Amino acid sequence: MYFCNFLHLLNKDIGIATLIEETSNIALCGFTAPKVLWVRNNEPENFKRIRKIMLPKDYIVYMLTGSHSCDYSDASGMLLLDVKSKCWSKEMLDICGITEDMLPKLYESFECTGTILPGIAKILGLPDTVKVTAGAGDNAGAAIGTATVGEGKCNISLGTSGTIFISSEKFGVDKFNALHSFCHSDGGYHLMGCILSAASCNKWFYEEILETDDYKGEQSKITDEKLGKNHIYFLPYLMGERSPINDTDARGLFIGMRPDTTRSDMVQAVLEGVAFAFRDNLEIAKDLGIDVKVSTICGGGGKSKQWQKIIANILNIKLEIPAVEEGPGLGAAMLAMVGCGEYTSVLECAEKLIAKKSAVYPDKEIVARYEKQYKKYKEIYPAVKELYGVLKGE
Repeated sequence: MYFCNFLHLLNKDIGIATLIEETSNIALCGFTAPKVLWVRNNEPENFKRIRKIMLPKDYIVYMLTGSHSCDYSDASGMLLLDVKSKCWSKEMLDICGITEDMLPKLYESFECTGTILPGIAKILGLPDTVKVTAGAGDNAGAAIGTATVGEGKCNISLGTSGTIFISSEKFGVDKFNALHSFCHSDGGYHLMGCILSAASCNKWFYEEILETDDYKGEQSKITDEKLGKNHIYFLPYLMGERSPINDTDARGLFIGMRPDTTRSDMVQAVLEGVAFAFRDNLEIAKDLGIDVKVSTICGGGGKSKQWQKIIANILNIKLEIPAVEEGPGLGAAMLAMVGCGEYTSVLECAEKLIAKKSAVYPDKEIVARYEKQYKKYKEIYPAVKELYGVLKGE
């Protein structure tokens, strides 16, 4: 039975209303629950052997400490957690045919799950008094490392995939089911939009199509005068798309090419297509009454000056660039500091450790040009959506 059939089972047969009530999210490919269902139906003998279910980082914690644990931020993406109440959903466990003793004990990301085992400490050359904290999901960790904590902060992560992460002290659910409603590693909550292909679009276009790794050189011809004037549009759905369209069949698309189209035009279109995808998610947040005016940016793609400027103008927000680029790794270290008592809270830690080195501001004229282009961009996916189903059959 194909994996996508289990997404259909959860979203259609179980029902989105039930999923939202139990987990605050709809079923998506990366979540744990549909994977458990796949194993139950396709490998029943292996399913019977399951004693413990854990995420990759939690297996490392288990090996270090012997503690079967998981933090709330990572558990939010399993489709087994009642996000609002911060406990496992009995309804979802029953649907998947598993029991709570198979699942880890839940912790805040900054809480200690145990100390390192003596034997492991000896192998690693560490004292056996070393504490191990629960940790966090990658995007929740990056949010800590960019000081996206507390109420109404935003971070854009521009890595292989891309996310727009909005922190909140209060629980909230996107009624459109386009943004994830997860627990945050600062002890609060967050809304997150995820685009599956972000900087990977650049890697694909430069290295596979243009056969070059000169990223900076390819972007050097994108001047301010060209922003908002490109006649080419690019849909960055190389691997399907998650937020906000949730379409696994969607694929990448260039449209608008003419005899005078240049290499630089296509390079620019790729950068703009990813930025427009971020804008799609920001529009959902606006519909929820969330007014984002400032965001940090991190990830490999976030180092590009041209891409920073394009994103700032397409989203019409101020972009702040952190002084330290290792967002997720730094966030993990900060959580450990809080867990060991160096700081009383994640917020205090972020306020004292995170600084911004620069900022990119939107330009009114460029914003106005991109506003017109975004309206055209929004028309493309609905117009070609049905074609993706046709292409899938090839």
